[in-house]
Amino acid sequence: MMRGPASIATAVREPSGEIMVKKEKLVSIADRYPVLKKPMIRGVVALIESLVIGLKALSFSAQAAGEEGEELSNKEIAMTMLFSLGLAILLFVVLPTYAAKYIHSAITDARLLNLFEGILRLTVFLVYIVAISLMKDIQRVFQYHGAEHKTIHAYEAGVPLTVDNVRGFSTLHPRCGTNFLLIVMVVSIIMFAFLGWPSLWERIVSRIILMPLVAGIAYEIIRFAGRSQAAWVRISILPGLWLQKLTTREPSDDQIEVAIQAFEAVRPSEDPEAATPPEGLCSPSAC
Repeated sequence: MMRGPASIATAVREPSGEIMVKKEKLVSIADRYPVLKKPMIRGVVALIESLVIGLKALSFSAQAAGEEGEELSNKEIAMTMLFSLGLAILLFVVLPTYAAKYIHSAITDARLLNLFEGILRLTVFLVYIVAISLMKDIQRVFQYHGAEHKTIHAYEAGVPLTVDNVRGFSTLHPRCGTNFLLIVMVVSIIMFAFLGWPSLWERIVSRIILMPLVAGIAYEIIRFAGRSQAAWVRISILPGLWLQKLTTREPSDDQIEVAIQAFEAVRPSEDPEAATPPEGLCSPSAC
């Protein structure tokens, strides 16, 4: 699935072997309310919209691939997002914060306790990524993730988008959502280190309340990193690129072909609705 400046396209290979492409106009709530385009706010908006777009794309792909059921309704998407949010809070907020209390007797400095909690959160995140990467269906998703990145790299390099050309590019991309998640973890470790050590529930609530701010800061960092060519910036994003070795896989030629079809549908030069050049033409997973 690819997201262009003004439209979104999802390509799916049907059981017959043909590639079906669904293209939709990209409508953002930020277009109606310009204040949502302001720094620190736009990151939260982009994250929520990317989640919605991603769920719709997965629903469409499942239907087009011949699986039973219809595309998810808006209510079902909202319920799925709420469930996912609740699970994320449980795994990455409640669990590390609760576990950190067991070393309170050994460490009294609040900053060190919060840093330890942050390291626990990062560890849980990495274990989660490794665990899902072992699932067969997820491995296939990660192959398509790699195909998206290769296609975007080929476009940015200015080469014709053919399977042979795209195949030679890397599956790692600096604007990937994996980088964003890792930066969220790092920013949260730094920010929460200065919040003191109140009661367990106060710590949990404070982390939940501050997550939009953390996401906003992380978005601005990855946005800057995507534009900068400075050596120190290239070095600083290396951990995110290394992490993508878990969230991407080498795709097959058939998968690259699907990614190319999705990209061609939103290629800026061929998209009459596009008003701006692609500062980051990508899928939600690569934005």
